[in-house]
Amino acid sequence: MVNYVEFIGFCAAFLTTAAFLPQVYQTWKTKDVSALSLPMLFMFFVGILAWLVYGFLKHSPSMIVANGLTIISSILLIYFKLKYRKKK
Repeated sequence: MVNYVEFIGFCAAFLTTAAFLPQVYQTWKTKDVSALSLPMLFMFFVGILAWLVYGFLKHSPSMIVANGLTIISSILLIYFKLKYRKKK
């Protein structure tokens, strides 16, 4: 029997994770980080980390997979922001 709750979770997980990937790709390709806010990226990272912990506590595979992948994307954006920012 299909677990419809997890199916909906995986659909949401795919869409929200996939929606973030073009920003990571564009930043990597252009090395333009001027529009990225470092405080927002850190807040986003902490929020995703909390969702990941929540997913483990709820035993939700969709939350674990989505937030695990999004953690990687957010780490990449933070790395790009620090590496490619213009020194004053």
